[in-house]
Amino acid sequence: MEFLVEYVLTPQAFALLFVVILLRSSIKFVPQNRAFIVERFGKFQSTKEAGLNFIVPFIDKVAANRSLKEQAVDVPSQSAITKDNISLTVDGVLYFRVLDPYKATYGVEDYVFAVVQLAQTTMRSELGKIELDKTFEERDSLNARIVSQINEASAPWGIQVMRYEIKDIVPPQSVMASMEAQMKAERMKRAQILESEGERQSAINIAEGQRNAQILAAEAEKTEQVLRAEGEAKAIVAVADAQAEALTKVGTAANTEEGQKAIQLDLATKAIEAKQLIAKESSVVLLPDNASDAASIVAQATSIINSLNANKAQ
Repeated sequence: MEFLVEYVLTPQAFALLFVVILLRSSIKFVPQNRAFIVERFGKFQSTKEAGLNFIVPFIDKVAANRSLKEQAVDVPSQSAITKDNISLTVDGVLYFRVLDPYKATYGVEDYVFAVVQLAQTTMRSELGKIELDKTFEERDSLNARIVSQINEASAPWGIQVMRYEIKDIVPPQSVMASMEAQMKAERMKRAQILESEGERQSAINIAEGQRNAQILAAEAEKTEQVLRAEGEAKAIVAVADAQAEALTKVGTAANTEEGQKAIQLDLATKAIEAKQLIAKESSVVLLPDNASDAASIVAQATSIINSLNANKAQ
């Protein structure tokens, strides 16, 4: 048994439903970092930013929903010819964001496609201005020039390119082989230069070590000679001081009566010894009559000694 239930909308319920649909159509919540392009009767009416917004139901409509975040788009690989006629395969990554949703919607059909194509053409143009070696050395400046050219061309689209990064640059295989050979030769050259520099530095260090050793040896010898001379000088001074002290003591002692007797006794002893030496040299010795006088003996001994010294000198 089937039961059919019919619901009949009252005028009040119909009015309430109409109000709910009207409110739902008129209230628009725009997310953060997004913008809605609103058209009225097919013509641009306004741009709704993040937050709560209202439109006229059944008259206004959201024609475009644009993201204001920074976007990263892969630039496909493409061929480019450098200034020295070398064909390269280059790809990159493009980072951009929408500054003006109105221009991005009405200024170009597809701004992502347009900006990628612009990046490719700009990159080919910039690579054609430099040689192959510069493409690897000046990658940062090349990226900066590409960004500047793209921003200048994409200004009517409301797009700002933040940066462009070249991911890879692939030259032909023949060029790669020649570049590897060049790099190998350059590395060998640097290795030889470093080796020769090491040998030169080693020779310099050895020479400096020998020179320093000779200088130290000479300084040591000089110091030794100076010390030896100072020692000898001190020894001579000490001997002279001792002799002077001895002579002073002898002179002091000789100045007394006992000293005079001692001196006469010593001279007499030496005179006797001198006569003995004369006796050895000659068989005849003449003694004076007053040989017993000590003073006479001393005088005679002195004369004999002087005579012997004169004979030895002759």
